[in-house]
Amino acid sequence: MKSSFFPTLALTLALAGAPALAKEAIFVSPEQSEAIFLLPNPPVEGSDEQKAELQFLHAIETARTPAQAEAAKADADNQTIFIYKSVFGDIFTEANLPLTAALGQRIHNDEGLNADAAKAFFHRVHPYTVDKTLNPVCPTKAKDDSYPSGHTTVGWLLGLSLAEMVPEKRDAILTRATEYGRNRLICGVHYPSDVLAGRNFAYAVHGAMAQSPQYKQELAAARAELRKALGLPEFQAPQPVKADNMKADGMKAESK
Repeated sequence: MKSSFFPTLALTLALAGAPALAKEAIFVSPEQSEAIFLLPNPPVEGSDEQKAELQFLHAIETARTPAQAEAAKADADNQTIFIYKSVFGDIFTEANLPLTAALGQRIHNDEGLNADAAKAFFHRVHPYTVDKTLNPVCPTKAKDDSYPSGHTTVGWLLGLSLAEMVPEKRDAILTRATEYGRNRLICGVHYPSDVLAGRNFAYAVHGAMAQSPQYKQELAAARAELRKALGLPEFQAPQPVKADNMKADGMKAESK
């Protein structure tokens, strides 16, 4: 069993074993984000935790409706920023939003680099490989790279960027990101802990990515494009609350 804190050598070996690392990072590399250090180990194979997760997947499979299966399969086939069309409407297309589409593709590129490094390190077997009685409805693969869920990671990473662009729709965006990750469970191809790790991993990668000047520049251009298409006013960055105001507000609350 791996320790919860990974030495630099282990990270280096994981990066060296990840095929997708032949691509080039645009905004953030695994070495820059260090997000792999933040993930806990997944439940050990054969443990009570893993058995509980498999039971949960069987329960989802039993309750899965044809409509849910079709929605999950559609999400399995789409890892673009346009999974959020249900939030923004028919205007949200690549033809209408080329800068937004390009940003989404570049975020996806870096997600792949970061997630593949983590997948190579943890080397977790997919649930359908462990339990042959599961009946996944989405594409499967022989490679042992279940943790974290890559679909979930990219869904949340794209969603977090969109929330920066259109904070007015933040709740709807994050709800869609949650649904996108849950569809990996409805597919029957990931454990719940894979999906949770994908979400947490996306937050870590996004935090590092947001420090990139290039990301900030491209985000601003895509934000202006999307907000114009949606008929929203020019973006105004929220102003931090001053310490004096916070103190005054606290004193008012105490006096009530």
